[in-house]
Amino acid sequence: MSKEQLDFILQVSAENPPPENAGPAEMRVWFEAINEQTPIAEGAMIENLSVGPCGAEMIRMPDTRPGQLLIFYHGGGFLFGSPRSHRVIASNLARASGAAVLRVDYRLAPEHPAPAAHDDCHAAYRWALDQGYAPSSIALCGDSAGGNMALATAVRARDEGLPLPACVVLMSPALDLADDGDSHRSVVDAPLLTPELMGLFNMIYIGDGDRRSPTVTPFYSDMAGLPPVLVHVGSWEILHDDSITIAERISAAGGTAELKIWDGMVHSWQLFAPMLDEGMASIDEAGAFVKKHLNS
Repeated sequence: MSKEQLDFILQVSAENPPPENAGPAEMRVWFEAINEQTPIAEGAMIENLSVGPCGAEMIRMPDTRPGQLLIFYHGGGFLFGSPRSHRVIASNLARASGAAVLRVDYRLAPEHPAPAAHDDCHAAYRWALDQGYAPSSIALCGDSAGGNMALATAVRARDEGLPLPACVVLMSPALDLADDGDSHRSVVDAPLLTPELMGLFNMIYIGDGDRRSPTVTPFYSDMAGLPPVLVHVGSWEILHDDSITIAERISAAGGTAELKIWDGMVHSWQLFAPMLDEGMASIDEAGAFVKKHLNS
C-alpha cells in the first residue's frame, strides 16, 4: 500500500533529521548520506562535463534518442544537492523521456549567494544551444529550488530574446520566496520542508535582498509567451500554493499549464521513487510530457 510506503519513508526521515546548529558542510554531508543509497535507473550511463561556469553530469540510457536533451536542476534550497543526491530523479527521467539528461551542478550558497545559482542554470541552457541542440529538442525540469530555476531560465531566455525550450516541468517548485501563499502558514504539519527550513534557505541564498526580485524567483514575472509547463505538487507540503498560483498565472497569460496535485504527497516525493509508487509515477508522467513535446 502506498500509505505504508509513505509512513515508512517519513519514519526514516524522522530518525535522520538535519543536524542541529550545523554549518553548510555538515548539512551537505547529511543530505548526501540520506540519498546516497537510493538506486538509480538500471542501465544509466553517466558522463562528467563542464557547462559554462559549473560542472554537470550527462545521463544517457541505451535507447536515448540522439539530439534530445532534458536539463535537470536539482533541489536543495540553494544550499545542498549534488550529482549523486538527485540521480534517482534524473536517471529515471532519462529512462521515461528517452532524452539525454543534463544534471547541472550549479554553485551553492552561502559561498555563492544570489544570483549565482540562477546564473549558472541559465548558462547551462545557453551551453546547450551553443552545442547545437535545437530549442525544440530541449526541455527544462527541476524540483524544489530547481523548479524555481527551471522556470526562471525559461523566463530569462524569453526576456533576452533567446529561442525557448520545448517545455518545462516543475516538481514541488519553490517559487513564493516571500511567503505570500496561505499554504506557507496553514499547512503546519508538513514534513521534510518546514517554514523554518525554508527561512534558512532564503536567508543563506538571498540574505537581505528582495525575495520578489526576478534574479531569485520568476514568481512575479510576466508569464506570457512561455512554452507548455507541467506542474506536480503534493497536497501535504507548504509550497502547495506556489504551484496552484503559478499554474493560474501562466494560464491567465495565455499559456498552457498542466497542474496535478498528488494527494497525500510530501515535498519532492520523487526522491523516494524506488520506494514510493507515486514517486516513480510522477517521474513517468513527467517523462511522458517531455517525450510528447520534444522534437528529434
